[in-house]
Amino acid sequence: MAATLHRMPHSILHPLPHLTLYGRRYCHLCDDMLAALEAMRCDVAPFTVEVIDVDADPALEARFDELVPVLFGDLAAPELCHYFLDSAAVRTWVSTQLSTRGDA
Repeated sequence: MAATLHRMPHSILHPLPHLTLYGRRYCHLCDDMLAALEAMRCDVAPFTVEVIDVDADPALEARFDELVPVLFGDLAAPELCHYFLDSAAVRTWVSTQLSTRGDA
């Protein structure tokens, strides 16, 4: 699982819309959500997914604990979904991101 580096604007680090999936290694729901996201990436539009292991950081483990998997588009905004993928929410978020970047 990846660790978050510097806090830079996503448009600089990620020219594509960027999603953050908080999960843990032994979580079948996390694996299911990541697989569903991978399938969506082929069908909907290009986007990147960063997977962060909540067990690697005590603050993240305390924040998310049994809520995983949790998917965010913008870390400053409410989550897009947790436990199960909300395809409609992800499609809407990706479309909005692409249109605000002028890529839609």
